[in-house]
Amino acid sequence: MKLSPLLLTRFLPAALLCSSVLLLGSCASNPVGGANFVLMSEKSELELGRDEHAKLLKSMPVYQDAKLQAYVEKVGKRLAAISHRPDLDYHFTIIDSPDINAFALPGGYIYVNRGLLTYLTSESQLAAVVGHEIGHITARHAVRQDTARKTSSILSTAVVLTTGVSSLGDTANLFGGALISGYGRDMELEADGLGAEYLVKAGYDPNAMVEVITVLKNQEDFNRKNAKQAPAYHGLFASHPRNDTRLQQAVANSGKVDAPRAAQVNPEEFRNATTGLLVGPSLQNMTGSLGRNRYYQALLNYTLVLPDAWKVTETTTTMTASAPAGSDGLLKVEAQRLQQPIDPPLFIREQLKVANLQQTETLKQFGLDGYTGVNPATGEQLAVILYDQRAFILTARGSTEQVKTALLASIKSFRPIARNEGNFADPMKISWIQADGRLNYADLARQSRLPEFPEATLRLMNGDYPAGGPAAGKWVKLVK
Repeated sequence: MKLSPLLLTRFLPAALLCSSVLLLGSCASNPVGGANFVLMSEKSELELGRDEHAKLLKSMPVYQDAKLQAYVEKVGKRLAAISHRPDLDYHFTIIDSPDINAFALPGGYIYVNRGLLTYLTSESQLAAVVGHEIGHITARHAVRQDTARKTSSILSTAVVLTTGVSSLGDTANLFGGALISGYGRDMELEADGLGAEYLVKAGYDPNAMVEVITVLKNQEDFNRKNAKQAPAYHGLFASHPRNDTRLQQAVANSGKVDAPRAAQVNPEEFRNATTGLLVGPSLQNMTGSLGRNRYYQALLNYTLVLPDAWKVTETTTTMTASAPAGSDGLLKVEAQRLQQPIDPPLFIREQLKVANLQQTETLKQFGLDGYTGVNPATGEQLAVILYDQRAFILTARGSTEQVKTALLASIKSFRPIARNEGNFADPMKISWIQADGRLNYADLARQSRLPEFPEATLRLMNGDYPAGGPAAGKWVKLVK
């Protein structure tokens, strides 16, 4: 039978789509129940996660806090163990970003920004965030999303081939683009429901899922009120209404699953893990576009650039930087207060008793006067730089010309800390205090180093936004 051109235009797109789909995909059982048509095997999913995780670690700084990392891993593994995919090798990473976000990659890779941790107030809320991300992984949302995108592409190609109308293909591509712009309300809600179920099974209160949504909504309200632009948690499509009835129903349904008695969660563990948490921009990003290893001494108000990967030990008035294991090199900085003005070369001769410095050079850097050369008795590079009624004595040694050149460059990078570098020199960090019934956020704000909206920010951090005060006995975050 010969088909008419009209029937061909109706039949071929579907035929092409079906044949392509049969070749590329299969109907797979969803780990959380039901079946889904997917174009990616679990093996490919795990490979994709590993590859993307490696790329992400190269592009985003990891927060360096072993205590907090171990705590997040403990909570995450507790949830993963009772999830629908407990056999996956889960990885939990804290990203050194002040943005309020968390996300997941396929195959078991979960990331929480330290900025989000700043605004959580309990282990249960942390578990809610991690449980939600585990829900995305167990339900294979990224895989299902990838299938929707590829299916849309196949459909658009078929339409163009059979009709010659590119605008229809563009429309299909836009539809596919919308699918990958975010997980969408239904998938986000499914992740919430799964997260709440995992909370119950792990012994946490599932209402923590609603508490986290409140934390995020309060942030949105604050940003809108103060005309602040901030990245949205999980992007455009993930926004829940504040009183999302479907979310509340999902949380209520989670209480019907078989679960152990509520776990004994020690609130002190959360406080201990988050004490010292950095507030503000990443200290790793501040070292410059070239990733320089810049050291800041807040008390004496100086900074200098060290060779990459060198480690620092310090006292009140000294700093010693040493090369990584397997290589050599050392740089020491110490300060002596001057009783009266003195030229750097004279200081070296009279105070340091080095009379025949060699390969000498006068230093004029960043408005400071100094002098440097090689001490023939030791072979070390010696420098004295005058700053703030002190003589800073820098002593450097290395066995290769490459190391010696790098150390001289470090000496020449010595300068005062700029006004806009204050937080890098003495970063803001979280501490805790127990309210006594008289404590109020206005007083705390006056004592805080937060540069903008300190009272509102402290309220947000402690779950008391937009009004109210900490009740007697409540533990409250401070920023010092």
